[in-house]
Amino acid sequence: MQTQVTEWSSALMTSLAAAMALFFSAIPKIFGFVIILIIGWLVASLIEKGIAAILRTIRFNDLAQRSGLADFVAKTGTGTDSAGMLAAIVKWFIRLIALVVAFDALGLPAVSDVLRQLLLWLPNVVVALVVLVIGGLAASALSNVVRGAAAKSSLGNPDMLAKVAAGLVWAFSIVVAVNQIGIATALVNTLFMAVVGAIALALGLSFGLGGKDTAAEIVRNWYQKGQQNKDKVANAVNAAAGQGQAVGAGGTARPPLSTGSTYASGSSPTDVSPPRTDLR
Repeated sequence: MQTQVTEWSSALMTSLAAAMALFFSAIPKIFGFVIILIIGWLVASLIEKGIAAILRTIRFNDLAQRSGLADFVAKTGTGTDSAGMLAAIVKWFIRLIALVVAFDALGLPAVSDVLRQLLLWLPNVVVALVVLVIGGLAASALSNVVRGAAAKSSLGNPDMLAKVAAGLVWAFSIVVAVNQIGIATALVNTLFMAVVGAIALALGLSFGLGGKDTAAEIVRNWYQKGQQNKDKVANAVNAAAGQGQAVGAGGTARPPLSTGSTYASGSSPTDVSPPRTDLR
């Protein structure tokens, strides 16, 4: 019985010694993990402040306001502007890099692999945001162009046409951004194609069924105007052809005679002799 207790105590001491050895061997890794995290967090915060200051200096917020990104950032409730939002994205990108390095130093490759996949996915988010900013600028510019053209052409409701044009550009930009992120790509593409097909079918049916009388009236007006101006166009062509023949035959077209000038038949202006004056 005493031998069994002694074996238990030796086994317990051996286990405690192994645990203490493992703990003391992990202390440098833990210190390295903590130091890497602290340095990564501080560097990320400094870079965030620098990027935000640079973006505000080059008036990035004005560009975001024109593209509509500022309204989206305001609705997210982050309490910052567009420059601060972009700087925060860069900050967390750097912090993820620090986390990957820290977990590698700690000896947990499974966690670092998951974070590495997230780190490789973040550039797609940045590209998607850039696509949305460019899409917002294009939508705003196209909206202004459509509104001005519709107002100049006296088309009805130019504001609605401008909103439709901007909505189409936004829809295309959102599809591109979602494809870049990779979230439900097949579903979004299918829905986009279905919406475009439905709009095209609706326009075709509305023009083919409800607008055929209007189209026929437009073509009839064009035909009547062409018939009315047919004689005028023919007279203008004949006059131009006659003038061209006269110029080609004589070199220059003869100017019309002034009122009161008469010539004998068969004579020309050069046949008229000047008056004689006798000087004695």
